[in-house]
Amino acid sequence: MTTASTQTAVAAPIILVPGFWLGAWAWDEVAASLRADGFDVTALTLPGLESAEDDRSTISLSDHVHAICQAVRAAHAPVVLAVHSGAGFSGYAASDRCPEEIAAMVYVDTGPGMGAMDSEFADAEKPLPSPEELAQNENLTGLTEEHLAIFRRRAIPEPGGVLREGADLTNEARLDIPSTVICTGYSSDEYRDAVKAGYEFVRGLTELRDVTWIDLPTSHWPMWSRPQELAAIIGEVAAAHAPAS
Repeated sequence: MTTASTQTAVAAPIILVPGFWLGAWAWDEVAASLRADGFDVTALTLPGLESAEDDRSTISLSDHVHAICQAVRAAHAPVVLAVHSGAGFSGYAASDRCPEEIAAMVYVDTGPGMGAMDSEFADAEKPLPSPEELAQNENLTGLTEEHLAIFRRRAIPEPGGVLREGADLTNEARLDIPSTVICTGYSSDEYRDAVKAGYEFVRGLTELRDVTWIDLPTSHWPMWSRPQELAAIIGEVAAAHAPAS
């Protein structure tokens, strides 16, 4: 087994970006597992998601993309950028802005989103749906009542501008970034069907040139329902994309 000190020397830095309603805290178990194995890990809280008291009325997708790019550029080497759920849009846009500083992308139960998530969304923010709506629309397999209670207690409304804005993608270098899609709430076959159907949240998969599919059957929030397995997959990607010596 590779030692932690060796892992640190040979692995790409890892940046973890949570999806809607979440801050860096959502990755705590995954980040702890990766750090225990010697990986350099940064988990982000995107603008407007720091506190329920924040003013989210002016926060846009561009703000989230900028925050991700800042973290990427602050790393000591090209990074593995892991994005979850709704962050697939901002993460893919970040790969367009600074592709040379991203060694690999990991899409956690999401894909490289293109266009606007919901161009007609009119409110200043989108709160976490009710427990009934969440259970109806998302896969909760493996989540405990404690997981869901913590989620509801700590969830922050998502800025409405993040849903309304679409990013202009102009740098074709993003197309050659090795990308791993970890399919949890839906299977890889279901994701491929979504690509064929033209869904915005996976539309980038029609143009990426190097995609690996991994099935990890569990909830839409695998950082809680299968954190060790998720950490292992992300760690393998980081180890495979070590900085050039």
